[in-house]
Amino acid sequence: MTSLPEKTDKTLGLVIDLDICVGCHACVTACKGWNTENYGAPLADEDAYGAEPVGSFLNRIHSYEIQPEQGLAQLVHFPKSCLHCADAPCVTVCPTGASYKRVEDGIVLVNESDCIGCGLCAWACPYGAREMDPVEKVMKKCTLCVDRIYNENLPEEDRVPACVRTCPTGARAFGDLSDPDSAVSKSVAERGGMDLMPEQGTRPVNKYLPPRERDIDVLAPLLEPVAEEPRGFLGWLDKALEKLG
Repeated sequence: MTSLPEKTDKTLGLVIDLDICVGCHACVTACKGWNTENYGAPLADEDAYGAEPVGSFLNRIHSYEIQPEQGLAQLVHFPKSCLHCADAPCVTVCPTGASYKRVEDGIVLVNESDCIGCGLCAWACPYGAREMDPVEKVMKKCTLCVDRIYNENLPEEDRVPACVRTCPTGARAFGDLSDPDSAVSKSVAERGGMDLMPEQGTRPVNKYLPPRERDIDVLAPLLEPVAEEPRGFLGWLDKALEKLG
């Protein structure tokens, strides 16, 4: 079994703003593209346009309709990937040591040459953040694009995870959550950033910023109707239907 470091030098992770995520799946597409094309052990993506396509994804978006106690229902888009937990059960359960947490930055990775595809880490992860590569028969997970964030051949603005670089609304941020002066730590403090399923005791690094309360009817009394009576084709149709009635 693999042991976890008592302390890491940094705590790199993501902060995801559920208030402005629009569920466009740009992060999912960017993640798939970067890892398939450039990662050392590409994600499976065979027979993509055939009868039996196979593949795996490191980042997914789930959409939920929620009904507040007051007001109208809201649609919340919930991105989810590996949370790089401080007490990662996927690491401690691994029988070969393939899963490990880095001391230098806290990123949880898989040494795929040591992975035997037993699936214990997926069973231990309470978030369902790991997927078995159906072709290579090894576990795949979010790496926080470790091959991007330290790559000095990339422009500085590109040295962030592909999902962060691609998000069109800025709903995803990346940084050191152990540094109270970092932008991600400040946003978590200001907005009340939350852990996913804190009762599991895994201490996830990634945080979620909750949706803000909305009153979408606040401007309704100020809006003028488009027309008092239907005009054009709709006006003719309305009159025609009245005659039929």
